[in-house]
Amino acid sequence: MIGIDEVGRGCWAGPLLVVATRLTGDLPLGLKDSKVLSKKKRQALIYDIQIACDIGEGWVIPAEIDQLGLTESMRLGVARALDNIQAKTSETIIIDGNINYCDKKYINSSAVIDADAKYPIVSAASICAKVTRDEYMANLPERYQIYDFVNNVGYGTKSHITALALHGVSDVHRKSYAPIKKIINNQYDNQ
Repeated sequence: MIGIDEVGRGCWAGPLLVVATRLTGDLPLGLKDSKVLSKKKRQALIYDIQIACDIGEGWVIPAEIDQLGLTESMRLGVARALDNIQAKTSETIIIDGNINYCDKKYINSSAVIDADAKYPIVSAASICAKVTRDEYMANLPERYQIYDFVNNVGYGTKSHITALALHGVSDVHRKSYAPIKKIINNQYDNQ
């Protein structure tokens, strides 16, 4: 069975990351949806997940998200993750959510609401996605750290909004997202 989850769908900056995990060993105990686990707990689980699973990543960069829109970006991320893990079309695939973004060639794929809380293999994907993308955002070059990505990882937090007001929009921001569009339009209006 392959579990799929994503992180970064609602972020204003940074990539979308879809992760596919396939069980190859024994999953660690305590797997849950990454959102209900502390950062410390996610970090503690990631090593054991990496030992117990094949992991495929599907990164979609902000420019692709702006060009394709979120739905097609999800499809692209899922396709890349499944390609990366070399998924077979006959494997059972469970994707977290209410939309099955898998290509129709994956005949045993289905979307399950709250799958990241119901299926440990999807919880593993959720944790891998969260840890990997958070590390990516924290390790962006220093010029981007004025946006406090270490703490907000690209979500529209108060610190991020304050930084956007001070520094404007960067090339890692999703220019098609309404809050970012508004800032861009205000910048042009004030020139």
